[in-house]
Amino acid sequence: MTIADKQLQCREIITKAVCGKGRKFSTVTHTVTPPHHPTSILGAWIINHQYEAVRSGDGIEVIGTYDINIWYSYNKNSQTDVAKESVQFVENVPLSYVDPKHRVSTEEVSAEVLQEPNCIEANISSNGASVIVRVEREFAVEMIAETKVCVAVIPGGCDDLDDKDLDFSLGDDDGDYEDLDADLLDDEL
Repeated sequence: MTIADKQLQCREIITKAVCGKGRKFSTVTHTVTPPHHPTSILGAWIINHQYEAVRSGDGIEVIGTYDINIWYSYNKNSQTDVAKESVQFVENVPLSYVDPKHRVSTEEVSAEVLQEPNCIEANISSNGASVIVRVEREFAVEMIAETKVCVAVIPGGCDDLDDKDLDFSLGDDDGDYEDLDADLLDDEL
């Protein structure tokens, strides 16, 4: 039995769905000034990363903090110390897709870390008094909200369809997709 054999009706229903998505990779630079003039950098790492997501304008802001720890030598490499600095950040992640029919009053946003903040470079500044730290991080965000979707309704309900094969084709086209290159398909849809 084909759908065309029955009179098809459509209805709009309201459901919760992912109504917006975004992703952002960024590299930022911080300056840490230790109590002593560093001679060399022995290590640099990021710890205690915490964040939350809030809706803001056309995107989602990821607001958070992390601590930068710099292990360095000073006094002509005769002593070592660890400089610690807490950093606050706000990362605005634009939404690459937004459902125009979503209900704004029902928005819920979330963020996921794709790459934890990580120190990729630490150098002593040109004046020799501070350390320049480059940090990279990446976030993916989602906005979930109520939205309207259109569904097909078959008169008589599902009980009327027991033990019947349904054909959802829209015409003579078989929909032969065997010739498609799987490498070209977008997994992020």
